[in-house]
Amino acid sequence: MRIIHCLRAPVGGLFRHVLDLSAAQAERGHEVGLICDAHVRDELTQQRLASIAPKLSLGIHPLRMQRWPGISDVASVRAVTRLIRPFGLDIIHGHGAKGGAYARLSASALKIEGQIVRSFYTPHGGTLNYVPTSIQGRIFLSLESAMDHLTDGLIFESAFAARVYGERIRLGRAPRRVIHNGLHPTDFISAPAAPDATDFLYIGELRALKGIDTLLHALAGLNQSRAHPFTATIVGSGPDGDTLKQLADRLGLAATTAFPGALPANLAFELGHTLVVPSRKESFPYVVLEAAAAGKPMIATNVGGIPEIVDGTGTQLIPADDADALARAMNESVNDPITARGRAQRLKMVVADRFTVSRMTNAVLEFYTAPARYPEPRAAIPNSATAKVATPQA
Repeated sequence: MRIIHCLRAPVGGLFRHVLDLSAAQAERGHEVGLICDAHVRDELTQQRLASIAPKLSLGIHPLRMQRWPGISDVASVRAVTRLIRPFGLDIIHGHGAKGGAYARLSASALKIEGQIVRSFYTPHGGTLNYVPTSIQGRIFLSLESAMDHLTDGLIFESAFAARVYGERIRLGRAPRRVIHNGLHPTDFISAPAAPDATDFLYIGELRALKGIDTLLHALAGLNQSRAHPFTATIVGSGPDGDTLKQLADRLGLAATTAFPGALPANLAFELGHTLVVPSRKESFPYVVLEAAAAGKPMIATNVGGIPEIVDGTGTQLIPADDADALARAMNESVNDPITARGRAQRLKMVVADRFTVSRMTNAVLEFYTAPARYPEPRAAIPNSATAKVATPQA
């Protein structure tokens, strides 16, 4: 098949997913390309794009994509349509709200011209993170509903995302499938902490949604009664980076909290003993999978698809936005490292068995080519117990 993946920001877990999926599809003989925002030009992103470029026979195409909806999107959709028209695509797969919109609108335009191209959409959280009662939420969710009839298939990386989509988006007729993200065998390499590693570690985007402020407040509360304060490393970049650094200063954490910027996860894991994932919202975070594969002790919030990853392993899940609960879990992790490492090893074995790139790619390719089967407009909404989960053999 000839496949194009379309996304806006080439950062975070969404980008990792697209890179893994597109590379695996190319390795299986498909012709694959990538469209992404031209604004993101940090060194790590450029390295990742350069690394995958030789595998993508349809190329990498940076285009200007604004984060928020606006009149510029009309020109961007036209640009995507002009770009992909000569390819004679079989599939255009949009990732995230903006990538999903561009993919479906462009495919619709080509269908009108007579081309046979199927459009698939993976939300990756995106508009599902907005409160339906807010003005932004109503706008974005209405746009999602309006594009449902343009969608040949919806792919959710977690049963949680499928359930939320069904609750918030007007039930449409597009077939849907839950296909979990996966890891490569090379991801399952232990990453012991370096001799000078800090007690705690965060890896991800520096955004309010990620709950890093809760981690800083928990850390400050713990250090009030300690002669030797706990330390932390906050790895990543993002729009709230400066605000978080200022908060760390106000809480008296400047000397004990480092902000080294964005780093590959396999290198960042060496910088701390226990990974903390304090997110307020998530869909199916790669950092949890990657930390599990590395055998990293972990504390995470009970949000999104995280329970689907750690089910049955005893991994500590705490409420979001609860600095006291987080502080207790952090203190326990330091005081009982043997138990923490035991949980980490159980999680590693579960992730190695359930979540692989091969399994993920098999399921996505099968869904691309499945006959279009549209549910009745008023069919039951899938939830975490009933959503169809693809589990082909690896």
